[in-house]
Amino acid sequence: MKEIAKRVFDIEIDSLRLVADAIDEQFTKVVDAILNTDGKVIVIGIGKSGLISKKIAATFASTGTPSFFLHPGEAFHGDLGMVGPHDMVILISYSGETDEVLKLIPFLQWNKNVIIGITGNPNSTVAKNSHYHLNIAIQQEACPLALAPTSSTTAALVMGDALAVALMESRGFQHEDFARFHPGGSLGRKLLVKVKDLMRTDHLPFISEVATFTELLLRMSEGRLGMVIVGNAGHVSGIVTDGDLRRALIRHPDTSCLTIGEIMTKTPVFVDENEFIHNAEQLMINKKITAVLVGSESARSVSGIYQIYNQ
Repeated sequence: MKEIAKRVFDIEIDSLRLVADAIDEQFTKVVDAILNTDGKVIVIGIGKSGLISKKIAATFASTGTPSFFLHPGEAFHGDLGMVGPHDMVILISYSGETDEVLKLIPFLQWNKNVIIGITGNPNSTVAKNSHYHLNIAIQQEACPLALAPTSSTTAALVMGDALAVALMESRGFQHEDFARFHPGGSLGRKLLVKVKDLMRTDHLPFISEVATFTELLLRMSEGRLGMVIVGNAGHVSGIVTDGDLRRALIRHPDTSCLTIGEIMTKTPVFVDENEFIHNAEQLMINKKITAVLVGSESARSVSGIYQIYNQ
């Protein structure tokens, strides 16, 4: 089985090298055409090529090139209304003779769409009816029966990736741009979400420095944050965490002898509300704490609390 796997990898790698060597000025022209279009890039294919088309369209869309996949069967039964005259259309068919794809060409020509063909046959109908053609011809499928698309679909996929990367670099697409299209991902969280977006601001557990130990326990329990803030929103004297409590009880089992001033941490960690969540969480990890005060350290004022383990 290991030898079979290695053989498949070798065949597909050799196929990609062949396609890479065949890249010519058509690739540059395609990139320039997409950069200059006022419309979207619509990617069309069916079967295995359809699956590759979906991935290419998704990669385009997430990297700054407005794009979507269009199923040729659905297109022929009404979804061609989604194709505007300024849109560019990428037709993916290794043979270049896929019937469902060929049926769309007359409409695309009538609609004056720029057509980009990605095929393994420069003399195919799709290639001949395209404004630009990208050749993904391979010598061998990895399938031992030469029936299942393997090397050919990999070649189409990588050609799509090459286009996406070329477009990204041409546009100067940066981390921040990628994050805008992926607000739910880790990069979006790192670059877009700020502490003020997730901090807790309601019912903050404030307590007076002269409160009793019993009042301290009740306030900490009510706040459900594992901590209380000693002072008020305008001036914070310190904080008392459940860890501070445990350490104090080990030192002084008689709670009647304990005062909040003795228990509290007088130098709590503050972060600005406009700090990015990633930076705040990295600070908390470095300091081995699970909560920070949100506000001004110099003014000792607080507007909220952020806890890392609530997210």
